[in-house]
Amino acid sequence: QLQLVESGGGLVQPGGSLRLSCAASVFTLTDYAIGWFRQAPGKEREGVSCVSGSDGSTYYADSVKGRFTISRDNGKNTVYLQMNSLKPEDTGVYYCAAARRFCPPVGVELGYNYWGQGTQVTVSS
Repeated sequence: QLQLVESGGGLVQPGGSLRLSCAASVFTLTDYAIGWFRQAPGKEREGVSCVSGSDGSTYYADSVKGRFTISRDNGKNTVYLQMNSLKPEDTGVYYCAAARRFCPPVGVELGYNYWGQGTQVTVSS
């Protein structure tokens, strides 16, 4: 059973940065695409980014393009989400999830079979 554990959330001022980590308990991380989602209070969960397992291709929601960067360290079985120029609207619980090899379209949850417990990100002055 694949398990995912997020970390790195916290409170940050607008314009600041955070790096989230998603540690996977899996022998071969490249067998999986890893996506990041977030859910703000009172809103539906939305897709943020994904990195494919097959070739490392990356995908982003329009709302985070140019500010967020997803990357993976296969040796550490960890995927990162570097978040820069954070805005209050980036506030929410951030989840990572795993799909088999290929990224579903950003925002589509179908295909993600494993989810982490989430980490809170709060952007506020």
